[in-house]
Amino acid sequence: MRKVFAGLAALLVLVIVVQFFLAASGAFNTAPRDESFQVHRSLGYVILLSAAVMTIIAALARMPGRLIGMTGLVAGLVVVQVLIREFAVALDGTGGASTTAGQLIFGLHAVNGLIILMVAGDLARRARMLSRVPVAYRRAGAGDDTRASEPAARAS
Repeated sequence: MRKVFAGLAALLVLVIVVQFFLAASGAFNTAPRDESFQVHRSLGYVILLSAAVMTIIAALARMPGRLIGMTGLVAGLVVVQVLIREFAVALDGTGGASTTAGQLIFGLHAVNGLIILMVAGDLARRARMLSRVPVAYRRAGAGDDTRASEPAARAS
């Protein structure tokens, strides 16, 4: 189950990178704003659903608490993405023209996206390392630490 989770975590990172690509292509698209970001917005909801399902899988598989928490954090940060967008749009008003405040708030959308990528990357790294730890060592009490480089030091 740990290898499956590690694979899902790596896939999540890949999907987040694709999300950045879609954001950039939407920003430079000549179509109206709602049309050009439609695929980006849809993939964002897929990321949210994936992170939520991965959190449940991690909990059911009795993964270390840190991995469960990091997976839940990705889902929570995606919810923050939606809130940032909605808040920025609310500041812009109905006229379609962007306000300075709306643009500044919307800039946080990109910063939060980078944070999501960092957390997901760390999650994938830790999950991969945990999937490589021998089963006997995991049972011996590796605990919440997913660093597999020092099993002999912790065993003594």
